[in-house]
Amino acid sequence: MRKDRAKSRVQGALRAGLIAASLSSAPAFAAPASAQEAPPAQSASAQYRPLEGSTTPYSEAVQVGDVLYLAGKLGTAADGSGLVPGGIEAETRRAMESIGETLAKYDLTHDAVFKCTVFLADIEDFAKFNAVYRTFFKEGRYPARSTVAVKGLALGAAIEVECLAHNPQG
Repeated sequence: MRKDRAKSRVQGALRAGLIAASLSSAPAFAAPASAQEAPPAQSASAQYRPLEGSTTPYSEAVQVGDVLYLAGKLGTAADGSGLVPGGIEAETRRAMESIGETLAKYDLTHDAVFKCTVFLADIEDFAKFNAVYRTFFKEGRYPARSTVAVKGLALGAAIEVECLAHNPQG
């Protein structure tokens, strides 16, 4: 019983403190002074590259500042006929080639990629994926990466890869 009253007093004090802070002229949780400074005169604006020949509601890539955000790529055939045959290795190769094609539109190569997120339909394919993925990067210059297993991917794909690339604008 004593613990319940103490808990209730703490909750009441917290509520009162938050209410008082929200009513005061100062922000309850002030940002550090450096974050309160005026933004730079030039702010980065996003530049969108719609997916050519598609009505899907996403962009193939978006440039913000010096970072190029690439949409996730599946291992689909270049002619749009669906997934390439051959399983995880073939799909990984094609997804990475497709990433290379998008990068080339910005005069970039896989060397510019600094982060990838990988979605695997089956985590048991991790080693097979890695065997192909590594061939697209120079030894010792692999991007940071997150890999997750998912319940399902579009078109029943085995793999989807999305990347961020450094694309200096100035």
